[in-house]
Amino acid sequence: MTPRFTPSRLVSAIVLTLTITFALASCDGTSSKAAQTTTSESTTTTEAPAPTTTVDPGTLPQTDEKPTGTGAEFDGRMKVLANAIITNTPDTALSAFFPVSAYKQTKKNTDPAADWKNRLIANFKVDVADANKKLGPNAKNAVFTGATVPNTVVWVKPGEEYNVGPYWRVFKAQMNFTVDGKTVQIPIESMISWRGQWYVVHLGTIR
Repeated sequence: MTPRFTPSRLVSAIVLTLTITFALASCDGTSSKAAQTTTSESTTTTEAPAPTTTVDPGTLPQTDEKPTGTGAEFDGRMKVLANAIITNTPDTALSAFFPVSAYKQTKKNTDPAADWKNRLIANFKVDVADANKKLGPNAKNAVFTGATVPNTVVWVKPGEEYNVGPYWRVFKAQMNFTVDGKTVQIPIESMISWRGQWYVVHLGTIR
């Protein structure tokens, strides 16, 4: 005997079916949206740049590293000095001169900083002007062609040259220029080292 549905039961069955269908559709939609949201999100991490500091080498301890007349640092200092000679602007070449902070660690004067300023730098300014004159009246047209350091380097121990700290020292390095088709050599009377690098301490006569 085939079961018979009354109208009320048929309506209830249809309502139940629709309710279940909508519920399932709702769940699927939520899951899909959640999946889409998760997929589209991303995290970007930006690392802060490392801090950079410039340390005055003269504030660091001396080393026994022997300097050479080659390398980017040496060439850079010599080019700065050469330009100062060509233009007679000694103040622009202080980076090629022995640092006052290192001088205070090296010499045993009662006031090394004052000696550095009032004697060494004062003489250096005069020596740059004299070197400019050696280039001749067309000094501004001179071309620096490099510096040569002789193989007569010595290690100066404390107490040998009124010094409390050691350094490498060399006399008579040469700065080479061409001007008006001629070669002009300008000597550097004395250079001393700090941490493996040459610095000018007497461009002209030691005094």
